[in-house]
Amino acid sequence: MKSSLVIFATVFIFSLNAIPSSLDKELAKTAKALFGIIPAKTATPDKISSEQIELGRKIFFDYRLSKDGSTACVRCHQPQYYSTDRLAQSAGFNNNKGARNAQSILNLQFQEVVHWRNDRASLEDQALRSFTTPLSFGNSSPAEAIKRFELAGYLPLFKKAFPKADKPLTLENAAAALGLYQRSLTTRAPFDQFLEGDIDAISNEARKGLKEFMTVGCATCHNGPAVGGRSMQKFGIYQNYWTLTKSQNPDKGRQEISKKDEDLYVFKVPSLRNVTETAPYFHDASAKDIETAIRWMGKLQLNKDLTDDQVRSIKAFLESLKGPLPKNFREAPTLPSEPYAGPELLQ
Repeated sequence: MKSSLVIFATVFIFSLNAIPSSLDKELAKTAKALFGIIPAKTATPDKISSEQIELGRKIFFDYRLSKDGSTACVRCHQPQYYSTDRLAQSAGFNNNKGARNAQSILNLQFQEVVHWRNDRASLEDQALRSFTTPLSFGNSSPAEAIKRFELAGYLPLFKKAFPKADKPLTLENAAAALGLYQRSLTTRAPFDQFLEGDIDAISNEARKGLKEFMTVGCATCHNGPAVGGRSMQKFGIYQNYWTLTKSQNPDKGRQEISKKDEDLYVFKVPSLRNVTETAPYFHDASAKDIETAIRWMGKLQLNKDLTDDQVRSIKAFLESLKGPLPKNFREAPTLPSEPYAGPELLQ
């Protein structure tokens, strides 16, 4: 009889915990206003936009467009790593290494800042520059970059994607197509379902972590549908970041671009969508795991020593931000079938 009562009590308590409380519903309402939702369905693009998106997808995956055939956008933004490369310094043409690690390009349509230092006017500006910079495709001139598109058989695709253009195959049109493709890549997650009212879409621990995330101050900068990506912030508000991260040769960040004292050590606030899949963390990859990144952010940005329990629950919340990859990113496209003559023809 006693064991039956224990079982009944356990089941009863579990049932109570399983019922979404008014506090959970209020949490979802508050969070929805702060973050916003990645919608389950988006408007279907028209025929021309679809052609441009598919063109951008092919360009994104095509190594033939780089000077030595070693680099494509996907080299730094790999599907298996949720659009990162897990390197401290991403590399491009001739294996030239950049100063920082690659950020994910997923959910860019919900972000306002493109680069760590905000040194690009737009996503299209970033794409346009990549064709001729030594840290990306490495072509020595726009004419050389255009020639690679021609050799790879892209002209018919540009004509279909830009039917009204007098000169369809231009780097500007290539950049526009890349921009459209990258903005199409969104990852809806269990967190979005939670915000829509499905309280059980995320665990009790994740809900606890969401409360912590908002209460301790993380959401001051990491907000909006991408949970970040909308502003710039000094890295190391309460102490020099390298005293904690042990980073060598501290990066001056935005100040190298603006030359303004107030921009010293200022960087993009990154999106936290899928963040548990994109280690290492920070511009210099100094945090090797998510727990370390959470602790350091608490200390550097909020002047708080987060407890093990806080770190554990915030991590659970961050795990709820992981969503499935879009099919048109997860699967590589069929590239133009024209024979590729090779870089040697341009020497």
